[in-house]
Amino acid sequence: MEYLHTMVRVADLDRALAFYVDAFGLKEVRRVENEKGRFTLVFLAAPGDVARAEAEKSPLIELTYNWDPEEYAGGRNFGHLAYRVDDIYAFCQRLKEAGVTINRPPRDGYMAFVRSPDGISIEILQKGDAKPPQEPWASMENTGTW
Repeated sequence: MEYLHTMVRVADLDRALAFYVDAFGLKEVRRVENEKGRFTLVFLAAPGDVARAEAEKSPLIELTYNWDPEEYAGGRNFGHLAYRVDDIYAFCQRLKEAGVTINRPPRDGYMAFVRSPDGISIEILQKGDAKPPQEPWASMENTGTW
C-alpha cells in the first residue's frame, strides 16, 4: 500500500493557491485542466517532498477546483492535514505576516493549527523535539476553531 494524495475541494483556485503556495510554502508539481469535466486539479508537495512527488506522484495534496460555482462547508469534518517544519516559530511568523490567522498558536513549541481559506484545518508540527516556549506565542490565545 502507498499513500498517494489527499483531495481538498476549493471554491476559488487563485485564493487557495495564494494560501497553500505563497503563504504556506507548498510547491505545485502538476496541474490537470479537464475541459470536458469542467475542473482543474492542482497537485502540491511540501518542499522536502518535491523530488519524491515528481518521481512517484506522491505524497501530495490535490486541490480540486470545479469550474461551475459550488459552495463547500464543513471543512472541519474533513479532519486535518499535517506538515512537519524545521522551525515552527519562524513558519508561524511567516504565515502571520501573510495574513493567516494562527488558530492554535505554538505555545508548546511543538504544535500549531491554521485553517485554509476553504476551512481545511492544517496541523503544523515542529521537527524533532519541541522548541522552548517563546513569546509572543507562549501567551497567545486560541482564535476560532481548528
